[in-house]
Amino acid sequence: MELPDVLGVFAHPDDESLAAGGLLARHAAAGARTAVVTATWAEGTHRVPELARALAELGAGPPRLLGYADAKVPESAPGAARLLDAPLEEAVRRLVAEVRAFRPEWVVTHDAYGGMTGHPDHRQTHRLTVLAVQAAALPGLYPELGEPVRVRRLLLATHPERAARALAGLLLRPGRVAYAVPDGEAEALDVSPWLERKLAAVFAHRSEVERGALPGRLAAASSADRARMAGTEWYQRHPLPAGQVGTPSA
Repeated sequence: MELPDVLGVFAHPDDESLAAGGLLARHAAAGARTAVVTATWAEGTHRVPELARALAELGAGPPRLLGYADAKVPESAPGAARLLDAPLEEAVRRLVAEVRAFRPEWVVTHDAYGGMTGHPDHRQTHRLTVLAVQAAALPGLYPELGEPVRVRRLLLATHPERAARALAGLLLRPGRVAYAVPDGEAEALDVSPWLERKLAAVFAHRSEVERGALPGRLAAASSADRARMAGTEWYQRHPLPAGQVGTPSA
């Protein structure tokens, strides 16, 4: 089955594997081009080689970095602004350059809540991606960055309330609030055929496994719990402006 080319845009290394690793692996296995832009962390930091290994597992090419600092980890991009503090137009322009260079049919990013954790970098990456997808289609905006590209579908990685209730104890640390969208507002994608590849990408983020973050909890989980935690992904479709939505079957 022919599947469209996909560009993922996520806040941190490992978000791509956890939130959309199954979708990216599915499309790559079908022969589609896939790639990932990561908003935070910079070349020369320890998480970039981990990201490169994860993307290789997913078939998503080399890292594409915007180079901003993680909200809570200044050493993630020494001397650079935090993503939350960066001028929005500057960040949008950087991402438009990536979108126009790759020319995806679909883009996937965080939902407006920032996923179950609600991380502020996730929320900012959502805002940035929505604006950049719209800006990339405008011929009069940033002409120096290449030809406009109209993305057919903008997907938001999310969890519906029912799934969040069922999985919060496995995915979140005790006492954390789980953010979710109402049931019926997200489509489930069974990624179990690509689960082994997705988990290999997650575990490539070795420093996150070792410090006991979500990749570490997945590594310590039983096979059954791993399948529950990572075998289904949920997506919302974000509306695109008129003239940017493609055909009804897109």
